[in-house]
Amino acid sequence: MISSDFSLETFFDLTPDLVCVAGYDGYFKKINPAVSHVLEYSLEELYSRPIDDFIYPEDRPITQTKREDLKERKPLINFENRYVSKSGKIIWLSWTSWPIPDQQVVFAIAKEVTSRKNQENNREAMLTALSEKNEELKRLTYVTAHDLRTPVSSILMVFNLLDFNKIQDPETLELVQLIQRSTLGLKDSLNKYLHLIAEKESSNFDLELLNFSEVYSQVVSTIQPLISSTGTEIVSDFSKAPELHYNRLYLGSIFLNLISNAIKYSRPDIQSRIKIKTFKSEGKTILTIQDNGEGMDMEYVKGKLFGMNQTFHQHADSKGIGLYLIYNHIKSVGGSIEVESEIGMGSTFTITF
Repeated sequence: MISSDFSLETFFDLTPDLVCVAGYDGYFKKINPAVSHVLEYSLEELYSRPIDDFIYPEDRPITQTKREDLKERKPLINFENRYVSKSGKIIWLSWTSWPIPDQQVVFAIAKEVTSRKNQENNREAMLTALSEKNEELKRLTYVTAHDLRTPVSSILMVFNLLDFNKIQDPETLELVQLIQRSTLGLKDSLNKYLHLIAEKESSNFDLELLNFSEVYSQVVSTIQPLISSTGTEIVSDFSKAPELHYNRLYLGSIFLNLISNAIKYSRPDIQSRIKIKTFKSEGKTILTIQDNGEGMDMEYVKGKLFGMNQTFHQHADSKGIGLYLIYNHIKSVGGSIEVESEIGMGSTFTITF
């Protein structure tokens, strides 16, 4: 049994929640020490002034509306408003209140929720800033893709003016044709990027049945000068999983970035070789791209490899964007990517779609 020495008054005084009795006239009638402790006013100050004096000015109208509801015998559950402490701090309180009409008073209990509200406000601010940054990046991507089409189109016009029959040297003719195909591939990619941005705007993301070999061949044709100039050997085998439901632009970007990275970070002392294959495992389509390049220290790059602007080699052309794009392409449709690598022994990227 509870000791008779333990009275309700003791409970009222010791509870950490803010407990009060407020009159219909807008003044505190009885409050526990927690109210004085949180608001930093003395009991005399709290009793002598209208409750509205302690409420944050912007919250007074909604608080008055809720007070009128209480007078209409409507209990108040989890109503949150702000008070201002004597030192000027903003205090968030969550109220649960019951009217006692025949006594013209309201019994109320409040919990301080300032910390939670601050966290919510910080999160909202971060989400707003992130949304603004995403919009800025989207606009930049659109402008870049759009504006690059003009010089690309100008280059293609030059090719249209060329009379290929006048080029007598076979190697020169082959080189010019390679540049022409690469430029056409660049124009096609820019158009696809613009189309993808438009799809994102309309929340429409196209997945289609793709042939690995076809997408791979299109990518290789655009970077053939790079492949030829470096003497890179690429062996591909898509026979075990020839097709995939996926976004064409994303799959092309995966091929483009991983193949160009493999060439970029090849070892100068041996011929660069890249092996690409697809297969099925547990009902999922797997793509692996293996190279014999410089490789990476996986302990060092752990957790950072797919981050924005992360570079791990001293290559002048390293920007730390390619792997970031690949990672987000794959994650956006529920896939995964894993890497095995060792310094001097090359890298293997395994993508599960």
